Amino acid sequence: MIYKYVIALVTLFSFSVNAQNVKEVSGDWTSFSQFLEISSNKQKKFKVVAHVKVDTGDDNAWAGVWARVDDEGGEQGFFDNMGDRPIKSNVWKSYTVEGLINENSETLNFGGVCVSNGKFYFDKFELYIEDDNGVLQQIKINNSSFENVVSYSGIPKWSQGVSKENIVKIKEYEISSSTDAAHGKKSLLYVGAGIEPPVPETIGGVEGASPQIGAMISMLEDLKNRVEYTVKDMSIYELDHLHDEKANRIGALIMHLAAAEKYYQVFTFEGRDFNEEEKKIWGKALILSTASQEKYKGHDAQYYLDIYNEVREKTIEELKKRDDKWFEEVQPSYGWTNHYCWFHVMEHQSSHLGQILFLAKRIPPKPEINLTPIIKN
Repeated sequence: MIYKYVIALVTLFSFSVNAQNVKEVSGDWTSFSQFLEISSNKQKKFKVVAHVKVDTGDDNAWAGVWARVDDEGGEQGFFDNMGDRPIKSNVWKSYTVEGLINENSETLNFGGVCVSNGKFYFDKFELYIEDDNGVLQQIKINNSSFENVVSYSGIPKWSQGVSKENIVKIKEYEISSSTDAAHGKKSLLYVGAGIEPPVPETIGGVEGASPQIGAMISMLEDLKNRVEYTVKDMSIYELDHLHDEKANRIGALIMHLAAAEKYYQVFTFEGRDFNEEEKKIWGKALILSTASQEKYKGHDAQYYLDIYNEVREKTIEELKKRDDKWFEEVQPSYGWTNHYCWFHVMEHQSSHLGQILFLAKRIPPKPEINLTPIIKN
């Protein structure tokens, strides 16, 4: 009886740990997936086939079958999500994605994707991989026709999201099993609701700003949004990861972006460098070093983003007080125009966004907690 109780307790704890690994975020698209470890001594063809239909009145809505091959070191090889041929038909049809597995490929990832509002049905996934004789052989897929019904814990044998390390649930989508099926008795149903149409991407046209100032604000905001999108769902473990002794933590890099922008505020708006008090606040973030490695860790993503956003609010407020003529004024200590200074802030963000993306791909999985029970006689 004691043994059974310990096992039950460990099982419950395991579920709690797994539940904590599920990220719940807002978004205008979602996906589900399976992952297959692969190894080949030569290039091989593969194809993923699935039945899909879409019931929607949203012009932006579509579904797709997707497949991605990850090569050594986590680098992406083949990828296709049918974005160039979106599924919008409300009739069950079979769709195929075909690709190549390379000699250095490690993982084949595949599944379905839904975009915007509507009902998205998926059924009967099939996977075929070329054998050494050049013949496509069918590979077994667990719960391929979704006959194992969806429960509170998710889709049996499938993951939500596009990564087996990070399970992501999108708040705007509900998942269930449907009796409207292309094969068997069940299908997988995603229902998306409350998703606003995408805002057109533009440069300039910022209310209350002159043309060149408005263009700069919109470009600065676009880059900040990209940084925020990249890091907002990262865990403290991911933000604190140190790739090597010469690298920087992602959290420190976000602080560095805020610090550099703060410096150019005082430099262009007030014509000076940091004073002593400002150096104490921003110095370690501005000059990335071993000291910044130790200072900026242990915080969640929102901690860094709040600081970054506060600095940006000040930038926009001050830029709107100025006009295009001010942009052409020269800062005598550097011989740079104000326009060039803020161009530099913009390209500086772009540079470090690339660094953040590089580091994010190289974060190893967080070590798992060993929950093996110790059984004493």
